[in-house]
Amino acid sequence: MNNSEINKFSASLFWDVDRGTLDLSAHKKFIVQRVLERGTLDDWRLLKQCYTVDGVVSIAQQLRALEPMALAFIACVGNIAKETFRCYTWKQSHPTHWRCLS
Repeated sequence: MNNSEINKFSASLFWDVDRGTLDLSAHKKFIVQRVLERGTLDDWRLLKQCYTVDGVVSIAQQLRALEPMALAFIACVGNIAKETFRCYTWKQSHPTHWRCLS
């Protein structure tokens, strides 16, 4: 896959960046997080073509932050416990003040 594949993703995923500067290998964490949290089913299919399911799971395990629904999805797809993801263990290690919870 080359970087022209970026243009096949939904435009709404990368509304805040210049898509021309995105690189599939250099920005893979950013791309995977955006697709998992905001992507459509077609975006998910394209992501699997770019990185494979195992690759996406591996990248997602390194993310410091991931929305709970996206974490549950990728853990289920990868058939891996969510406790193996950095975003899960990091969140447990850094609780927010009780007044910040809502």
